[in-house]
Amino acid sequence: MVQILTGGPGSGKTKVLVQLVNAAAGSSKGNVICVEKKRKLVHEVTNRARLIATDDYAIAGFDAFYGLLAGICASDHDITDIFVDATLRIGSRDAVELLGFLQKVSKLSQASDTAFTFTISAGDAALPAEIFGVAKKIAA
Repeated sequence: MVQILTGGPGSGKTKVLVQLVNAAAGSSKGNVICVEKKRKLVHEVTNRARLIATDDYAIAGFDAFYGLLAGICASDHDITDIFVDATLRIGSRDAVELLGFLQKVSKLSQASDTAFTFTISAGDAALPAEIFGVAKKIAA
């Protein structure tokens, strides 16, 4: 399953994501991962979730980003949830590339039995309609 939180900057996406991470970490019978661009959420995310900053690994672009996520799933079969903040800043602001990325992540989600949730700093109208067929929108 792939879920997205959309909205402009300052709309509360990250706050909702942190709540989702902490709730999942408290109830999951497996491992929970939170991915962000820079280490900003270290004090908000519970220590029961693994926090990964993509800047620590020089991840840039959707291909490298997908490789990181696939590697995380391949290395730990006990992961139940992966949450990602600042998706467009890690990948790119190109909506067509975002769609391709989410399509690949959807297949990864099925293959690894891992739920993915992404924050996307854009309004729904700025995104291709096909994205909402690949990912379920959740309210911010």
